[in-house]
Amino acid sequence: MSTLSAAIKASGSALSAERARIEVAVSNLSNAGSTRSADGLPYRRRDVILAPDQIQTFDAALGAASATGVKVAGIVEDTQPFQVVHDPNHPDADEKGNVLMPNVKAEEEMVDLLTAARAYQANLAAVNVIRDMVARALELGK
Repeated sequence: MSTLSAAIKASGSALSAERARIEVAVSNLSNAGSTRSADGLPYRRRDVILAPDQIQTFDAALGAASATGVKVAGIVEDTQPFQVVHDPNHPDADEKGNVLMPNVKAEEEMVDLLTAARAYQANLAAVNVIRDMVARALELGK
């Protein structure tokens, strides 16, 4: 049972990581038009950094088991330059009529959002398979 527990915990860690990726992609999309943040500059795209996470479980009958999960190591700002758009009527336009816009590309964010959602679904399916396997094993023991 400890190996199944480790597998569930590994998939659970991936669910948390993918949720963070989804939240960051949604934040990036919702701020794609924000030309002024608290520091006076346009919104900077954010990205999630993932790292491996060793998961240990212990069962008195079977001993220790481990699996490699994933964790959010950090959320960093993208250093790509801001986009420059010519819009002399914009309140944040400079003397040449140019406006600095966030370095967010909607197409890339949609791809990130889609891949994170699919990975979330895959890990949820893995947890459900393990749960069903445990339930069937318990039924066999009756």
